[in-house]
Amino acid sequence: LVYTGLLVLSYAVYFLCFLGSEEAAKTRFPLHGAADLLPHRADGEPLVDWPVARLTWSFFKQSFLKQILTEGERYVMTFLNVLSFGDQGVYDIVNNLGSMVARFIFLPIEESFYVFFAKVLERGRDVRNQKQEEVAVAAEVLECLLKLVLVIGLIITVFGYAYSHLALDIYGGTLLSSGAGPSLLRCYSCYVLLLAVNGVTECFVFAAMSQEEVDKYNLVMLALSVSFLVLSYLLTWWAGGVGFILANCLNMGLRILHSCLYIHRYFKLSQWKPLRGLLPSPLVVVSLCVGAAVTAVSEALLCCDRGWLLRVVHVGVGGVCLLLVIAAVLFTETRLIQFVKTQLLPRYRKKHA
Repeated sequence: LVYTGLLVLSYAVYFLCFLGSEEAAKTRFPLHGAADLLPHRADGEPLVDWPVARLTWSFFKQSFLKQILTEGERYVMTFLNVLSFGDQGVYDIVNNLGSMVARFIFLPIEESFYVFFAKVLERGRDVRNQKQEEVAVAAEVLECLLKLVLVIGLIITVFGYAYSHLALDIYGGTLLSSGAGPSLLRCYSCYVLLLAVNGVTECFVFAAMSQEEVDKYNLVMLALSVSFLVLSYLLTWWAGGVGFILANCLNMGLRILHSCLYIHRYFKLSQWKPLRGLLPSPLVVVSLCVGAAVTAVSEALLCCDRGWLLRVVHVGVGGVCLLLVIAAVLFTETRLIQFVKTQLLPRYRKKHA
């Protein structure tokens, strides 16, 4: 709270000093005084913009339901006592480790390109009644984004299976690696793939939906929330902490299905098929399968109770397999590589400049 308060205060002081300065005048900054930072009624405009207010209310309800879907397992874990405190601690550690990938890799992509899609597309309008050049750009970007997160997610899933035990052993010792921790992290590696695909599909869907469609989707989210809580309870009794991750995977799969159906309908009467981004090239699939088999054998033979030298060899085997997968991607996914060079990296540099 202290950090947040100081941060807000620092921003407020900066803007108060910046407003009315010569630099603000040179850049034609749209705000001229401190009063402009506060809510106020524009001349000739209604006090409340009801279309925007209704859309905001729809997104608020959606955010509430997404909170249940995101943190629902914690409510089940806390109030229904389906796991012991020790198992809850291991689950939290694995969940935090696994979610780091989503926070640092996929979340910035989702946030950046949600803004892009919202600017390029006209919310709620048929694709045939929009500027075709901008629709073409949106479709191409969506296809490349899907291909990008799919490839990253598959790499995490494949190598996460063979290196979960080693990662937890290095991070927390035998306390984490001797119990259910490795199984949890392996399942979470699969969940990361679904998280990646869902993030991109939903960021497009939310940018294109009309207010009425958002309201309908809220009903879908309500049904998903209820089914998720029930599944979390049942699967946890059956499989322990893994059951929570399985419930999340099923829920995420249903959300991806809904988003893909919306995207298919959206582009149905056009020439663009962005969902082709969910089909990696055969060479990439083969390289991933070979990598999965080789690293699984390497883990069985070299890891993780046979000394540090064999662990290093196990890591080296994974490194070689990863290089082969990357080489397959570079060789076959030329459009994706071009997209990363021209779209993704410039956005990243601009954001961190």
